[in-house]
Amino acid sequence: MNENNTILVIDDELQIRRLLEITLSASGYKIIHSSNGKDGLIDAASHHPSLIILDLGLPDIDGQEVLSKLKEWYDKPVIVLSVRDSEEDIIKALDNGANDYLTKPFRSGELLARIRAALRYKPVKENEPVLEFETLIIDLPNRTVKKDGELLKLTSTEFSLLALLAKNQGRVLTHQYILKEVWGYSYTEQTQYLRVFVAQLRKKIENNPSKPVLLVTESGIGYRFGK
Repeated sequence: MNENNTILVIDDELQIRRLLEITLSASGYKIIHSSNGKDGLIDAASHHPSLIILDLGLPDIDGQEVLSKLKEWYDKPVIVLSVRDSEEDIIKALDNGANDYLTKPFRSGELLARIRAALRYKPVKENEPVLEFETLIIDLPNRTVKKDGELLKLTSTEFSLLALLAKNQGRVLTHQYILKEVWGYSYTEQTQYLRVFVAQLRKKIENNPSKPVLLVTESGIGYRFGK
């Protein structure tokens, strides 16, 4: 079994599990199934999958609780796939550590794209102080950024915002999480404030700020660095 291609599906709907097995197997993934939260946690620990697809409406343990328990030790991507489509549920899942959130019914092509993006995500380790994204180089200890070899003039806040997003490449970060991490708890409702800084950063690091590929908006939720 190739661990890099193993996906654990935690979902109580047999029809969904069968659909995912057909869809993901056709793309070369090895699938493991769990029909409830307890078995899902056991299978995650036993098989060490490269990615987990998690439903929130499980029969024994709420999916949000399963997610929180997973993220105590599981450092690989989790994609939530749920009928719950409220902003509150989405934000809570992302704040609990989910890398992405997709609502049912879903399009297979979009799910596969989200899986590929999540599998590209690699948390930055403390001994990796320089991040490189094609022509963009972010030097964390020296707090400098270069694009096409030229040093960019970023404010301290702009750098902190960029560093936070870049260190979580491919992961959706909510508005509230970003505001708390960069500005502090008293700013968690200042989403317009955040939009202004993102717009400023895009002008400096994007080739086409009106069509960003680095600082990507997740409508109503937050931002993702890279697709």
